[in-house]
Amino acid sequence: MRRMIFVGTMLLFGFSISWTFGAEQVSAQGPAGAGAAAAAQESSHSANPLNWVKKNSRTSSETPGNRRDIETKLTPTLQAQGVLAANVTATDACAPFMTLDGCLATLHASHNLGVDFNCLPAAVTGVHTSANVSDCNVADGEKPLGLNNAIHQLKPDVNAKQATKEAEQQAMNDLKGIAE
Repeated sequence: MRRMIFVGTMLLFGFSISWTFGAEQVSAQGPAGAGAAAAAQESSHSANPLNWVKKNSRTSSETPGNRRDIETKLTPTLQAQGVLAANVTATDACAPFMTLDGCLATLHASHNLGVDFNCLPAAVTGVHTSANVSDCNVADGEKPLGLNNAIHQLKPDVNAKQATKEAEQQAMNDLKGIAE
């Protein structure tokens, strides 16, 4: 009797293991039928655990030394365009920002829309410097907003999506101008 229970248990265990691994192999094979190749290429699942970790998206131009050099080169251009005041450097203006392109887009949007220089960066970064932001429609201590949301909050009558797109394009043009 014990031997029959033992054999039954082993068969059940073996069946469940084979069922589990068999199902993984079938799911790993991907979709079948018409359009299977295209669907398999669109799958973002990878068996490699290294692909599960989000990689750092910072480029070599975002390293601290390179960023400072780029900001130094950008300052006269941005001042000439009227994006920065004569007494403000790109390094000072971009200090609260994690990325330089985000800073430049915010500066251009602020300039294009006539928004107070301190309001839009404070809304986008969530960092409130010693500058006076009491006239801004963004409350202190708020979470950082995306540029699109910050523009919409500060200037509800403006097409925020289009303004963001234009400012981001201007920022890319500025960075391309420095690289050339």
